[in-house]
Amino acid sequence: MAGKRQGSRARFPGRWVLSVCTIMLVFAAAGEAPGASGSTGGRQLSPRPRSELKLGEIPFKIVYESYRRTEGKENWELYLINADGSGAVNLTRTAGVDEMYPHASPDGGKVCFVADEGTGKDRRRNVYYMNIDGAGRVKVADNARQPCWSPDGKTIAYLPGEFDRYTITDYASRGLVFYDLESRTHRRHPNKELHHLYNICWSPDGKWFVATVHGGMGFKHANLAIEAGGNGVFNLTKFGVTGCRPDFSADGARITWGLSDWDLCTADIDLTSSEPKVANVNRIVKCDKESEVYHTDFSPDGRYIAFSHGPKANEMVGGKAPGWNICVSDMTGRWVQVTTDGNHNKEPDWVFVRARGR
Repeated sequence: MAGKRQGSRARFPGRWVLSVCTIMLVFAAAGEAPGASGSTGGRQLSPRPRSELKLGEIPFKIVYESYRRTEGKENWELYLINADGSGAVNLTRTAGVDEMYPHASPDGGKVCFVADEGTGKDRRRNVYYMNIDGAGRVKVADNARQPCWSPDGKTIAYLPGEFDRYTITDYASRGLVFYDLESRTHRRHPNKELHHLYNICWSPDGKWFVATVHGGMGFKHANLAIEAGGNGVFNLTKFGVTGCRPDFSADGARITWGLSDWDLCTADIDLTSSEPKVANVNRIVKCDKESEVYHTDFSPDGRYIAFSHGPKANEMVGGKAPGWNICVSDMTGRWVQVTTDGNHNKEPDWVFVRARGR
């Protein structure tokens, strides 16, 4: 399974080779050494009561994937909720199709996602987008995965599938493609060596992606910064950004990611120079070793992260995760559970909600 357990050690080109001392210094700055026994840094290991956070005052919604019974059949659906978990709406309602991996457009008006369609040898994972209310579904690409939006909401980037046969393996990708919503045309990324990427996220300035690579491009497992319009690929490991699934804040000044199965981090990122730099690594969320935390995402105002939490399970898109729920944390590490049904609730993504009258 291509999870964070395999991401603790990465093989990378010579200029990135690190000493143990360097890695220890990075984590010392964050307040913990890797592998520190018994230390929780004073953080909670399980969700607090929802009253701990003023969730009703958060002006954004959350979209996520959930495996539950629809029209008499269990399948994956996309749900939209308020930040406090209220007002749940099933956006898809398609008993014969599995919709997963939702990502809201920057203006909150649309959502892109993957849909597993067909059966047996004909089963495929395809990329779509639709309006945030579930209407106006448009297919973007067949045999594709893990899409994300450009900062202006006019383009969707996606990863073509590596194989014709169906698989939920998250890194089974080859290349990166841009889809223009207006012209419905596809354009390949200039770097033809990109493969085995997953969880791509486009920077708000449009110039970079962050993503995880597994067993490709000369890496065993690493988080990368990739030029959106060029061939540059930079390994973020030397800054302590190990683990997987990085995501930008809305201002592009921070990233959040999963350091391990039990830790979620934030850090400052500088994309203004020729080589990206990361500083101030901070472990925000930690859970007990019988559980896992995954799929962290910044709220539009950067004050919260949403993430998945539950018993050990398969975190990949399409992987079953019974007992998992969506949680929200503030930047002090106070986190609460906002769904309670445990219906394999994963991959939360914040949805910007425009204020009335604007």
